Amino acid sequence: MTRLGYARVSTADQDTELQIRELEASGCERIYRDHGISGTKTSRPELNRMLDRLSQGDEVVVWKLDRLGRNTRHLLELLDDFKARGIKFRSLRDGIATDPSSDLGGAMAQAMVTIISAFAQLERDQLSERTKAGMAIAASHGRKAGRQEVTANHPNVKQAHVLRKQGLKPADIGKIIGTSRATVYRYLTMEPG
Repeated sequence: MTRLGYARVSTADQDTELQIRELEASGCERIYRDHGISGTKTSRPELNRMLDRLSQGDEVVVWKLDRLGRNTRHLLELLDDFKARGIKFRSLRDGIATDPSSDLGGAMAQAMVTIISAFAQLERDQLSERTKAGMAIAASHGRKAGRQEVTANHPNVKQAHVLRKQGLKPADIGKIIGTSRATVYRYLTMEPG
C-alpha cells in the first residue's frame, strides 16, 4: 500500500505549503501538486499522473475535499473509481475516510462527500455569478472590470525601484507598499520613465 497526497491551488499567487505540510505529516510517501489550476477542470497534469500511478490498496489523501475538485459530479466519479479499483481515500480537514475493503466509509461517508462537494460547487458557482454581476455593473458605468493596468509610471512601481536602490529586499518592499513579493518582482522588471 502506498499513501499518495494531492495538493492544488487555483491561482499562481496561492501557495500549497500548508497542504503539503499536513499531507507529509499524515504519512504521504509522494505528493502530487497542481499549481494555478482550477478545481473545476477534470483533467489536471499532476492529478492525471497520480490517477495513472494508483493501484489496489493505495490510499489517496487530500487536505480538503475541494482540493480534489469543485465539481460534484467529477468528485463522485473519482470516488466511485477509487472504490471500484480498491483504493482508499481520506480528506484530512473534512474528516472523511473511505476504505472499500471495510465498513469504514460506507453510506455515511458517501453522503458527507456528496454534501461537501455540493457546497464546494455552490460556492464556486456563486463566486462566478458575483464576478459576472460586478463586471456588468462596471460596464454599465463605462468602466473596465478587473484589475487596473499598472504601468512603469505607476507610483508603486517607482517606489519599488527607489526602495530596491536603498537595498531593501522584495519581501520588505512588498510590506511597505502593500503588495506581494511576486508583484514587487514584476514591478522591478518595469523601468519607470
